Amino acid sequence: MVVTYVQHGAPESSDIEAGQFLTPDQRQLLLESLKTHLRPEYRRRIEIMLLADQGQSQAQICTALHCSQETARYWICQLQTGNMHNWNALPIGRPKTINDQYLERLKELVSHSPREYGYSFHSWTAHWLNKHLTREFGIEVSDRHINRLLKKMGLSTRHKSSKAQNTKNSSKTEGCGIVVRNLPSASLTESLKLWPFNPQKISS
Repeated sequence: MVVTYVQHGAPESSDIEAGQFLTPDQRQLLLESLKTHLRPEYRRRIEIMLLADQGQSQAQICTALHCSQETARYWICQLQTGNMHNWNALPIGRPKTINDQYLERLKELVSHSPREYGYSFHSWTAHWLNKHLTREFGIEVSDRHINRLLKKMGLSTRHKSSKAQNTKNSSKTEGCGIVVRNLPSASLTESLKLWPFNPQKISS
């Protein structure tokens, strides 16, 4: 598959047509960035967004650029949400330790639905948070450590589900409660007939 977005020479803004998401100026800016000496990872981010802007599907982009489905999906989502400038904002490489930027990003992810980042599921798990952050920062930690970080920040991936479960259990408890009602007089009379109590025997 031939990638056809690269333009040779110095294109003018008026010569570049607007795509599905990018304005001519935004597209020109990305094209100009490709002419610089970029790391392969940065170049791929721009290429994914340019191809997606031309209407190519995720599968087509993965085939053309030999990238993973997750990488393509993430940068297509960045393009669709107007965050194409993030191509050089997210670091590449593995820092020695978890830094403030990592923690802020973790907090930001938990505060939003995974669907906003191109995933099909509705709730984060420690595993997927870890996987997402590993791709962005290159820091590999255990899922258990992600949960510890969340707990330290007063956050949890289980907050909503636990609350829903508690509400559900509360409803079940309420449903099992004993209800006391006044019996109709007719029912009370019938009940007394069946009661094994004889006042005559007691008086004798």
